[in-house]
Amino acid sequence: MRVTLAAMRGFIALAIVAATAAPAAADPNDLVLSRLGTRITDTNGMLTGVVGENLEFRELSSQLGVVLAPHLLTPADTNGFGGFQMTVDYASTTIDASAPYWRVRDGGTASSMTTIGFFARKGMWFPVPSFEVAAGAVHLVESHTWAAQLYAKLALHEGYHDLPLPSLAVRGGVSRMMNQRELDLTVASVDAIVSKHIGVGGTWRFDPYAGWNVLFIIPRSQVLDPTPNIDSTQPGQNNDSLLNFTFKDQQDIIRQRFFAGAKLQYYIFQFTLEFQYALKGSSVDDRAGTNMPCVENSTTSVCDAKDAAKAQRTLALSAGFEF
Repeated sequence: MRVTLAAMRGFIALAIVAATAAPAAADPNDLVLSRLGTRITDTNGMLTGVVGENLEFRELSSQLGVVLAPHLLTPADTNGFGGFQMTVDYASTTIDASAPYWRVRDGGTASSMTTIGFFARKGMWFPVPSFEVAAGAVHLVESHTWAAQLYAKLALHEGYHDLPLPSLAVRGGVSRMMNQRELDLTVASVDAIVSKHIGVGGTWRFDPYAGWNVLFIIPRSQVLDPTPNIDSTQPGQNNDSLLNFTFKDQQDIIRQRFFAGAKLQYYIFQFTLEFQYALKGSSVDDRAGTNMPCVENSTTSVCDAKDAAKAQRTLALSAGFEF
């Protein structure tokens, strides 16, 4: 018990230090969503309106949704109704940094985004045996963005480690982005997992796993100000607020991912490595009353936006304690 309490104190201290550490630079991964607006001017060059670029908005939300989506980082076996796990998770996900929609970043140019998360997982016997729940938070490095995450996993078959049969499980998860005032982003996931427990030397346990999941990415725009340097309350600037715009709600963005990984555990210490591959986007926001596809820098919001976001890769690591 003395070792267990010391490990718990160390984990909590590490989480507090990492969560409160000040960033070394400004926040290049914060979003300026108003940049995804096509500006309409009159013959005198005066700005008369701004149209939200639906295609760019959909592709941006698609790639950012994969970055902030729940990671698995566990095999199909649950912790058991008496088990408890605490981890620090790290993940690096590629993005198509050269795509025009990533101009929304406040200064970032990197071709990948990094997240750090803190999670607690607990095995349960209710509402059914072989049930596990988890909660945690993920921080997008070099930004103010956090995402709260929850998931529930049900093992359909587990524990028969002496038989040549794998463990099977299904999982549902959700990630809700916070601290970005211009964009609400929710990512739901449904997973199918297969794994096999392998004992090593009677002291180590090795659990390779693989699976597939589908992501449902739901973006919602707040009111956007395309001229943030102009104060509409000042004399002569009364009409500036009329330039504000929003992106109309789009149909859910659907992405699919395949993943494979392995968990290695000794005593209460565990380490998990996982690789994920998200297929390129293909879902369409089908607007009523039109068959016209959206194009880049569109001057109309009445068009069908097809997600053409490129495939993405994620390398995720998890380290922590399992009791």
